[in-house]
Amino acid sequence: MVKPSIPKGTRDFTPVEMMRRNYIFDTIRNVFHKHACLPIETPAMENLSTLMGKYGEEGDRLLFKILNSGDFTKGVDFQDETQSTNKLAAQLCEKGLRYDLTVPFARFIVQHQNELTFPFKRYQMQPVWRADRPQKGRYREFYQCDVDIIGSNSLLNEAELVEITDEVFRAFGINIVMKINNRKILSGIAETFCCADLVTDLCVALDKLDKIGREAVCAEMLERGISQEAINGMAPLFELCGLSNEEVLGKLEQMLAGSEIGLQGVAELRTVLDYVAKMQIATNLEIDVTLARGLNYYTGAIFEIKATDVAMGSISGGGRYDNLTGIFGLKNMSGVGISYGAERIYDVLNELNLFPQHILTPITAMFVNFGGDDEIYALQGLKALRDANIPAEIYPDKAKIGKQMNYANAKGIPYVIMAGENERNAGIYTLKNMQTGEQNSLSVDDILDLLKK
Repeated sequence: MVKPSIPKGTRDFTPVEMMRRNYIFDTIRNVFHKHACLPIETPAMENLSTLMGKYGEEGDRLLFKILNSGDFTKGVDFQDETQSTNKLAAQLCEKGLRYDLTVPFARFIVQHQNELTFPFKRYQMQPVWRADRPQKGRYREFYQCDVDIIGSNSLLNEAELVEITDEVFRAFGINIVMKINNRKILSGIAETFCCADLVTDLCVALDKLDKIGREAVCAEMLERGISQEAINGMAPLFELCGLSNEEVLGKLEQMLAGSEIGLQGVAELRTVLDYVAKMQIATNLEIDVTLARGLNYYTGAIFEIKATDVAMGSISGGGRYDNLTGIFGLKNMSGVGISYGAERIYDVLNELNLFPQHILTPITAMFVNFGGDDEIYALQGLKALRDANIPAEIYPDKAKIGKQMNYANAKGIPYVIMAGENERNAGIYTLKNMQTGEQNSLSVDDILDLLKK
């Protein structure tokens, strides 16, 4: 018999893991609610025409494509050696699993624009899929928790996303550094040192800096048509690490003095930093001019968040997009958003032992089942606890009391409630604290008061 398995890069979640994951989702959701963000959901699959071309060439390659229903090979010429893999895929597949939540969100905005009030603040927590090579902290199926503000050009929105990020990670107890850059600065760098048309190639190469290092990034720039002279000219950009944000801004103003778009990016960065300072946000916000985030739709601020106490890639990221809805027919709808990776946050919390212990004890009490009239009496007490919103259960069978106690211990249930003939006749229950072993005979009202505390 073949042993059952699941695809690489996907996972099952045990009850313990789900309780921890729900803690993550609930914590993030609570912060989103505080900032007046509204929830939406979109389908797991989108039309490929919605997804293709929005994430750069590497993103297109990592899209999971879904074969058409029925005879999906009908009319396809497999002998045509001139057609590319993408053209062949387009004939076989009309739909794909979503790669992120931002492009589907842009499609959602265009379809539902008449039902929404702008600026619109949305959050969305759903799985996404990428045909990536599985490794630590990187999965083929994973959840994103996105927050976006669309329909406003105000840089106050960037500052609010910094504030949201600060609140989220303080709630988790995770120390972070939040790196910030601006795509206009990268456009200014391309304009100043090489060619404005090569800004996408520059961003794709720079986005790999953390993975492959400076030397390999420079080699890729050469492969992408950026001259050695231009690469040498950009060298000072790699030396800005360790300077204060004000010093970095000053040097950028000098380097990009001849680029209008570059100086606009510097001015926007300065405004966001000023807002953050005046809002007294504690998060360490650090300018990183090599931060590129290789997604084609970013046009302004870009963010990346990393945990400082654990070796892990980015656990959150996002940025400003001015033209994303335009590709679906709705122009002049600028937005900015950040996505929090639930899987990586889970791994960080787990590695740093930051999950609260109480989330692993969701059941407060278990009633022992003695059968007969005692069982009915136990059910009455059980209903009283549940009516008071105290999670409780009864052992379903009349089994030996040792077996029932072992069950409660195995599930980490802190209290066991027992009632035999004597308790039933007296209208009381025996409450046992499973940690201390202490037992008390109490009325159901007294038990409710104790457990609520």
